Amino acid sequence: MQIHITVRQALLFVTILLFRAVSSQVSYSIPEEMAKGSLVGSVAQDLGLDVKRLRLGNGRVYSGDSSDYVELNAERGVLLVKERIDREALCGDTTPCALHFQIVLENPMEFYSVTVEITDINDNAPTFEKAEIKFLISESSAVGAKFDLERAVDLDVGINTLQSYVLKPSGHFLLKLQNHADGTKNVEMVLQKPLDREKNEFISLVLTAVDGGEPQMSGTMQILITVLDANDNAPVFTQPIYKATVSENSAKGTVVTTVSASDADQGLNGKITYSITSTMDEVRQIFEVNEENGEVTLIGRLDYEKKKLFQINVRARDNGGLTDSCKVMVDVVDINDNEPVIKIMSKSTVISESANPNTVVTMINIQDPDAGKNGNVQCFLNEDIPFILKLTTNNFYSLVTEGELDRERDSEYNITVTCSDEGVPSLSSSVTLTLQISDVNDNPPVFERSSYEAYIVENNTPGVSIFTVKARDADWNQNARVSYILEDSSVNGVPVSSYVSVSADSGVIHAVKSFDYEQIKDFQFIIKAQDGGSPPLSSNVTVKILIQDQNDNPPQVLYPVQTGGSMVAEMVPRSADVGYLVTKVVAVDVDSGQNAWLSYKLQKATDRALFEVGLQNGEIRTIRQVTDKDAVKQRLTVIVEDNGQPSRSATVIVNVAVADSFPEVLSEFSEFPHNKEYNDNLTFYLVLALAVVSFLFITCLVVIISVKIYRWRQSRILYHSSLPVIPYYPPRYSDTLGTGTLPHVYNYEVCRTTDSRKSESKFGRAGSQNMLIMDPSSTGTMQRIQNETNILDEPDSPLEVTASLSTYRSLMLTL
Repeated sequence: MQIHITVRQALLFVTILLFRAVSSQVSYSIPEEMAKGSLVGSVAQDLGLDVKRLRLGNGRVYSGDSSDYVELNAERGVLLVKERIDREALCGDTTPCALHFQIVLENPMEFYSVTVEITDINDNAPTFEKAEIKFLISESSAVGAKFDLERAVDLDVGINTLQSYVLKPSGHFLLKLQNHADGTKNVEMVLQKPLDREKNEFISLVLTAVDGGEPQMSGTMQILITVLDANDNAPVFTQPIYKATVSENSAKGTVVTTVSASDADQGLNGKITYSITSTMDEVRQIFEVNEENGEVTLIGRLDYEKKKLFQINVRARDNGGLTDSCKVMVDVVDINDNEPVIKIMSKSTVISESANPNTVVTMINIQDPDAGKNGNVQCFLNEDIPFILKLTTNNFYSLVTEGELDRERDSEYNITVTCSDEGVPSLSSSVTLTLQISDVNDNPPVFERSSYEAYIVENNTPGVSIFTVKARDADWNQNARVSYILEDSSVNGVPVSSYVSVSADSGVIHAVKSFDYEQIKDFQFIIKAQDGGSPPLSSNVTVKILIQDQNDNPPQVLYPVQTGGSMVAEMVPRSADVGYLVTKVVAVDVDSGQNAWLSYKLQKATDRALFEVGLQNGEIRTIRQVTDKDAVKQRLTVIVEDNGQPSRSATVIVNVAVADSFPEVLSEFSEFPHNKEYNDNLTFYLVLALAVVSFLFITCLVVIISVKIYRWRQSRILYHSSLPVIPYYPPRYSDTLGTGTLPHVYNYEVCRTTDSRKSESKFGRAGSQNMLIMDPSSTGTMQRIQNETNILDEPDSPLEVTASLSTYRSLMLTL
């Protein structure tokens, strides 16, 4: 590998940029066919650059298609082979073959010109266009007669290209190479021994072409000679070289020139045919020669930018096989058929309004493949913009700022670069660059509203989106990038972050937990919107979350109380009229709104024609006159439904005894267990139970009388005092407009037998109701009649005493 840095090249790329752009040149030489990733050269060392500068400056290779073969490794500061390079495909027979490209750096912008020469290796063997060639040679041909042979083609150059020919066997003919001024060699076969058709009518020779590479490579062609009689004059061209010119893009069929040859023979031996013998590249695809008159015609498309000169080898041949050859040199004339090509080497899309004058915005490369004035290009910008173009080196321009920039006046510029050549007519092209002017961070984010309210239904899924807050920032780019932050606060002593979270990018508020309306109905918190400027600016907004109720609680029946071991029955006399109030089903629903609106329906009944349930208040009334034929034992199933969607419900069983006396009820409801294992000790246990119950009854009677006397005295004291009397109402439950909830005052009383684990009797007392409680396990019946007279109005009323006596009497009857 060799490095060539010439003084002439260095003078062409001196530093002339005001924006610190540097230009110098370095050259390398590498052989073709190097493996991908092979080292071309240590460009950082050769240019005197720090490897860190290449990496931070975003160093890269730029120059059209050359970047497909060579790449820059900025980490190591070296040039590497990017793709396998075939010198013959890249340059053909042009020498020297080189890649020209630039290494571009940014911050500040610099570029360096690099030339990589591709040297040839012997990777192509000489080849003939035809595997064999035939000659018809008269036996009268004189010694020294020449026969033009097809030349071999070797795509390599220099020492690796074709060097010599060998003809075997060499009994009748020998080879003669005729050198031309352009370096090519014309191969001729010279007759050195007279031919005798009677001895050898057919002669077979092998022509071998050998190159000078290491290792040496060769190609062969077979020569088949048929010996004829009597043709002793070869054709002769009027001139050895013909010259012609033709414009590129000329139409097919254009006659380029006409060649002419003459033959002193007569008849068939003097008839000449013309043909092209060139085997180089695309000559046969672009030109053809008329066999009869020698006109050279254009059959393909010419492009000056691809090839400027063509050499056509034309051969004249008579029927006797004698030949002569000449050359046709065709010069292609350039026309202005290519508009300038504008390539953006590096550009900035955003520039700060505080940028200094002469700040480089974009580097542009202008290319026009036309020649002469057709390739001379001038560039200019659109008017009324604070930018100018500066020519740095040949075909390279820099777009720089000319004055102060003001984003408040113009936040964006559309810069149009127009380039025109000097051809006639002139061709031009343009490109428009969009440049954003960045701003300083001087505007805080602003929410769309001063406060927000959002709703969410209880029992939500954790992580569900509740609401989205949105703030906008009048600044640009990073300064306008808004992030949302949940400010620290607490709700009922719990951090608000355990209730909600906010997406920093989108402002979407998510529920962290599942909410319960019965526990919390609303809460509020503060969200801060902060931009991405330095320093950042922010603003706050208050968000209130309202929990909406969901029908997630079924109604709860408070009365009648359903027990597992006792049977509660409401007593209805047979003399009851239509509309008689049997009892009232009382239920509540902890939900709110319409989810707590309750309705009562009679689902099943022993006799549906006897009872009805109030839809709104839950009152069970008779709908006809009670008769003697009605069964004593009536069983009603009442369903309580709320008004939610979907509706929830609860059921309660109400037992009703239709009778006028207790014996009638007992005969229907009592279920005595008949144990066959009763023994003689049963009487003892019954007497013992009677004694215990009597003792408890007397004790309760004394306690009740004492409590009544105490309350009576307290009421007298309170009556004579001036203190106001405040009635007490149980919390949460009230009955207004007959909606089915509890009355203002509702009492529960419990009576238990001696063995409360096995028997339990519960009953409630509500205004003017009769209630019968049956407990099969204790085989006892208790009846309690509550009069409509208010006990508070008659402190001396013997109602409770009477109830206790009734209880005692019932127990006696049971025993």
